[in-house]
Amino acid sequence: MIYNFESKVVLITGAASGIGLETARLFAKAGAAVTMADLNFGAVSTAAESLIQDGFKALAIHCDVTNEEQVALMVQNTVSKFGRLDFAYNNAGMHVPVAETADALSTDFDKAIAINLKGIWLCMKYELQQMRKQENGAIVNCSSQSGVVGTANLGAYTAAKHGVIGLTKASALEYAARGIRINCICPGTSDTPMVADAVGDHPEHMDSIISSIPLGRMGKAEEIAGTVLWLCSPSAGFMIGQAVTPDGGYTIK
Repeated sequence: MIYNFESKVVLITGAASGIGLETARLFAKAGAAVTMADLNFGAVSTAAESLIQDGFKALAIHCDVTNEEQVALMVQNTVSKFGRLDFAYNNAGMHVPVAETADALSTDFDKAIAINLKGIWLCMKYELQQMRKQENGAIVNCSSQSGVVGTANLGAYTAAKHGVIGLTKASALEYAARGIRINCICPGTSDTPMVADAVGDHPEHMDSIISSIPLGRMGKAEEIAGTVLWLCSPSAGFMIGQAVTPDGGYTIK
């Protein structure tokens, strides 16, 4: 689909690579001004500069989504630069080492919850403060197919991603009548740097997941990004608190 997001502003976390970067590119091509935030400032600066050189509007920001001050400043700088905030894609996340629950490290559990769940909560907190003033906006949170079904040996990751869906539903109910739509996506295994790292670290585990995708392949970053743009568009105007699952059929088995 071709979208027109001229005069709109979008904030994307985890925008240095993978789905976040592809989402930023698609929004920019659709006319939106894009704030690209990431923990890896060097990479996200390079990505934003590439968009700027192509004639698009972009801003790179360093942000650790577990740091409340940095998250607040990320939203503040976006509004200072572009004047408003229409959309947000809270995409930043991390995987965890594959391990049985009895053998998993509590530090890995804490990190998964801090980044994959609390990080999204923090981003929404400050995004919603701005959107509430405007009385409009759309937020898309990134859960996972592991937020819809259980994934053995990924307990902390699965718990965090299930939490994102619950957080999305609760917040969507709070703001639906105020002109702000909140939904989440639950991507299946996709061809991204994070998945490539997981395949390298745990090839047998990941191969078993990939071979179970009914479509017979991993997702493409642009396919997931396209879902985000749709959820932010008027075409999804009646979508509130939903968990949309582009996963090649993995969770319907």
